[in-house]
Amino acid sequence: MNKNIALITFGLFFVFFHVLPASGQRRNSSYEKYIKEYSNLAIQHQQKYKIPASITLAQGILESGAGLSELARKSNNHFGIKCHNDWKGGRVYHNDDLAGECFRQYRKVEESYDDHSRFLTERSRYASLFRLNITDYKGWARGLQNCGYATDKAYANKLIKLIEDYELYKFDRQSTGRKATAQNQPAAKTINRTIYKTHGLIYVIAVENDSFEQIAQDINFKVKDLIKYNEVPNDFPLQKGDLVYLQKKKTKADKPYYDHVVQIGESMHSIAQFYGVRIKNLYKMNKKSMDYIPVEGDVLKLR
Repeated sequence: MNKNIALITFGLFFVFFHVLPASGQRRNSSYEKYIKEYSNLAIQHQQKYKIPASITLAQGILESGAGLSELARKSNNHFGIKCHNDWKGGRVYHNDDLAGECFRQYRKVEESYDDHSRFLTERSRYASLFRLNITDYKGWARGLQNCGYATDKAYANKLIKLIEDYELYKFDRQSTGRKATAQNQPAAKTINRTIYKTHGLIYVIAVENDSFEQIAQDINFKVKDLIKYNEVPNDFPLQKGDLVYLQKKKTKADKPYYDHVVQIGESMHSIAQFYGVRIKNLYKMNKKSMDYIPVEGDVLKLR
């Protein structure tokens, strides 16, 4: 919502990070501190307001610079919410789309979280979001951008990257009481899977409430191989319609797929999955660092 804060937030990414040996991905220590401090609050709000905890946390990180922005530090405003005509509380003024815009001021961070939840639940323009599955963070991210929460064309994609890089989707499942994995659980009923082949790659299509464990069981496959071939961390959530490869993806897309125009709600991983291309190769072909976030309208090379 606050464009300047969002730029500062992602600028901080290059300052505060460490490298995780297992994945090789950069981790922002200030983000991790924020998640540790506010994840329980986000879970409470999911249970009360039916807003995914992952979305709340990702918005809080993005809008407040992980709590380090001036608006967050001095006014406890973690979601960049402006005053609007109906606001009766404290006010503070910052430059955003226009100079000296009015932002809401809170006595404590918890008030900012409460106001954010009410802001979404009480405004009709966000009503369509509450018809989505509580674990559909991609749908929520796209919806927030489409409903006008922020003017940033990469807003949804930034939220999705945060949720996936920091595995915030796990908090959605904690809130709903779902198990993070199928380990140590009674074996689920076997699903008859259709195995597809296109562009020389074999894959299955995820169904509702699917998991890598379920797929592995159904086709007598190793979970660790599915995780490796699809380039995801353990416990990565599947959504209906996702492609799950049963072999290593390619270094480049087949002809005639030469490039891809980025849409709202896409990540480098989702684009790589769609074309059966390895993520590192997609970054390399486009001369992008691992910190790159695809923006709606960007054109990415596929071969």
